[in-house]
Amino acid sequence: MLASRPVGMPKESDFRLETGPVPEPTDGQFLLETLYLSVDPYMRGRVKAGPSYAKPVDVGGLMEGGGVGRVIASKNPKFQVGDIVEGMTGWQSHAVTDGAGYRKVDPALAPVSTALGVLGMPGLTAYFGLLDVANPKAGETVLVSGAAGAVGSLVGQIGRIKGCRVVGIAGSDEKCRWLVEELGFDAAFNYKTTADLAGKLDELCPDGIDIYFDNVGGPITDAVIGRMNLFGRISICGQISQYNAEKAEQGPRLLFHFVIRRLMARGFLVFDFADRYGEGLRQMAEWVRSGQLKYREQFFHGIEQMPAAFIAMLQGANTGKMLVKIRDSRQPRRIGES
Repeated sequence: MLASRPVGMPKESDFRLETGPVPEPTDGQFLLETLYLSVDPYMRGRVKAGPSYAKPVDVGGLMEGGGVGRVIASKNPKFQVGDIVEGMTGWQSHAVTDGAGYRKVDPALAPVSTALGVLGMPGLTAYFGLLDVANPKAGETVLVSGAAGAVGSLVGQIGRIKGCRVVGIAGSDEKCRWLVEELGFDAAFNYKTTADLAGKLDELCPDGIDIYFDNVGGPITDAVIGRMNLFGRISICGQISQYNAEKAEQGPRLLFHFVIRRLMARGFLVFDFADRYGEGLRQMAEWVRSGQLKYREQFFHGIEQMPAAFIAMLQGANTGKMLVKIRDSRQPRRIGES
């Protein structure tokens, strides 16, 4: 539960673990036991007061978030005991739902945890955020910030599949090596050890930048905009450098670049493409099967670790997708079993 609204970077004391009886489904509902829970950057906005694209979590309320679970009791004919499902479970060990917004997950396709990563919301965000928002063309240069995260690591690989030159920005030398040596990025650099961001961008993007996939905002984005090519496109997915700021920062006045270079910048939410999720998931699954898309998952263990995992993700501790494993997905149980 959300115990208090965080000020700056969240603390574990901003959350509270509560226990209670496992609910029972009524007609049209099913009960699931959670297998994996996701932690994602958008959750920082859910614990902040004020207007956004979604209602914030109430203090004292259940933390919002996605999960993968197994149906252990059902009074809904569309969902049978043993089905693996994905949806907005919240941070809880069990959930009762009528199934709205849930989808079945095929365990034969890939590990079911991927329904929260490469074959879930992050994967769809990368797919539509690059292909639809930025419309990459073969031979163009794509720059990705937050490139070693769950979304950015997939954006870069999709760019390579489409014939683009891809450069990543990440927060450690190890992450940069992973991007280049395993994921096939053409180049990457560690922003934390780079004193001259502009100079590094000039070095690694000598022909300029056609597409910038922005996950972070802040000084990195300021440095990028002046290096965009004519008719460049900026896909604004997140601004994680600003999420824990206690007051808004004043940045450079950069809109003249949009006029001179005829740039386009578009913010988006993955929900904008909800009617095309099937298309995105089919293509992402095919790229995973063919080996063209690689992914990495990191796990905390136990529901009591949700706050720690969330904070670690916000601090950039993850390479790829950060998840919390609640229980073993290979051992089905029936309601009433311990």
